[in-house]
Amino acid sequence: MSRWPSGRRLGAWFGARSRRVLGGPGRLRVVLLLGAVLALNSADTGTIGAAAAQLEADLGISHARLGLLASASSGVGALAAIPMGMLADRVNRVRLLTVTVAAWAVAMIAGGLSPDYRWLLASRLLLGAAVAASGPVVVSLTGDFVPPADRAAVLGWILTGEIVGAGAGLLAGGAIAAALSWRYAFFLLAAASLALAVSLLRQLPEPERGGASWLCGDPPADDGADDERVDGEHPHGSDGDKVRDVVIARGIEPAPERILAEDADEIPLRRAMVYLLRIPTNRLLIIASASGYFFFAGLRTFAVVFATQHFGVSEGLLGALALVVGTTALAGAVAGGRFTDRILHRGRTDARVLVPAVGYSAAALLLLPGFLISSIGLALPVIALGTAALAAANPPLDAARLDIVPGRMWGRAESLRTLLRLAAEAVAPAAFGLLADVLGGGGSAGRAGGLRDAFLVMLLPLLLNGLIMLLARGSYPVDVATATASDRRSRR
Repeated sequence: MSRWPSGRRLGAWFGARSRRVLGGPGRLRVVLLLGAVLALNSADTGTIGAAAAQLEADLGISHARLGLLASASSGVGALAAIPMGMLADRVNRVRLLTVTVAAWAVAMIAGGLSPDYRWLLASRLLLGAAVAASGPVVVSLTGDFVPPADRAAVLGWILTGEIVGAGAGLLAGGAIAAALSWRYAFFLLAAASLALAVSLLRQLPEPERGGASWLCGDPPADDGADDERVDGEHPHGSDGDKVRDVVIARGIEPAPERILAEDADEIPLRRAMVYLLRIPTNRLLIIASASGYFFFAGLRTFAVVFATQHFGVSEGLLGALALVVGTTALAGAVAGGRFTDRILHRGRTDARVLVPAVGYSAAALLLLPGFLISSIGLALPVIALGTAALAAANPPLDAARLDIVPGRMWGRAESLRTLLRLAAEAVAPAAFGLLADVLGGGGSAGRAGGLRDAFLVMLLPLLLNGLIMLLARGSYPVDVATATASDRRSRR
């Protein structure tokens, strides 16, 4: 008799595991598809970084022009983010996401066919227009698929797509670029984009807005919940919204001037943006998120060049190092989300701003010695842990934004954050590259030292992020109460 389990038994085991960790097969499908959308975006930038040497040699460009190449798509995406956010609040989001992912494929094919730098730069502009829809749509869909109490944990899994994509771009993109050409790496991403567009259209249903389509399976946290509950009922309340339940129980009053007195769908764009910027916690979260992605964008663009120049590692060893750092970053994102929801369920209602504060501060303090040490054996552990701390901050940050914004405005709120995030990502590679060129001076040794010094300077915003998130603890409960009052009025 075969020792291997039958297909039916293996399927049952996998289904049980997915139900225990994520809350069921339905959530697993949401995580895989939405995570794949984020993965494609970061894989593209990762591929640019992995093929940096080939691009610079083939097209005759400097660090600064390479940074501009990576910045182009983010810059255009920032301009397109607001109208995409409006669409995310008003149209079928799955179809919108499918169309934009298919547009990515067209842009990647055009990039792979580029005869010169200008053509490639133009293809990046087309890519940026398509990328703009991913952030608002992914966050809005997550809010309508997942109950509030589990959002940080599920977002932790979805956001691993960014890390997996960046790693795949660095490893697979770099390997293909080295063996064949950077053009074939672009063509591979185009094929992946087309496959994902088909999967989104066939596998992901459009959820109803307002919580009617929440996938309320078993919770991911094994915190001693009552096992006798009805299947599908959340153990932390009728809607699983622990934060809002505690805010109401403590009698925290909303800000009356910010309670929406009209249908959120009918608010003009300019007034909607003003309203969102009037939410104190939202302003702080946007600044912290943009700053964190600014650093990550610069890091992933120049990571390969920095590692080879500063540590003197070979391309073969580089793949193993990327695997170690990527694995710890994945663990950090998942652990950050699950840990946040677990301590939230135990009554720590400021968990979704406290965990990012610790994560950003720890990332800056850990990466500092990692960039200074020249021995890869000594630097790798602290760089890996610093990257994990940075990744751990993002899931609770995204969940907190959904807590403080009325549900019918999630798309526009995320588009506003995406605007500033993409603007930061657009500036980051060019800023890192230019600063490295200025600090490094001439020669190969100077270029390596310039990148190291640029990374060290850019650690300061991460440290400031920790302080920003601590400030958000004071405004967060009132903003949650205000969003709750606005949602209740809209249901009448």
